[in-house]
Amino acid sequence: QVRFVESGGDLVQPGGSLRLSCVASGLIFDISAMAWYRQAPGKQRELVAGITRSGLTNYADSVKGRFTISRDNAKNTLYLQMNSLKPEDTAVYCCNGLVALPTWGQGTQVTVTS
Repeated sequence: QVRFVESGGDLVQPGGSLRLSCVASGLIFDISAMAWYRQAPGKQRELVAGITRSGLTNYADSVKGRFTISRDNAKNTLYLQMNSLKPEDTAVYCCNGLVALPTWGQGTQVTVTS
């Protein structure tokens, strides 16, 4: 059974940094490209960044140069290093496959405000 547990969200000031983590259980992490998604209030969920099992990455234009996605295959853990945070980065952040499965974790709240 696939399960995602996200952590690391917090309240930060603009320009601050956070590192999110996602532990994935089940076969998905072994075979899949993984991704971070976010959903802001009143908006649709959007893809933030993706990473293949071999480490190839892609990013949404809005976060390029500020966010870095990485993974530790031995720990079934996905990371998102977020720097130079902006108020528009405020959202609930979730992880899933790059081809998302129906199952989602609770996510972790990131709030960027002065």
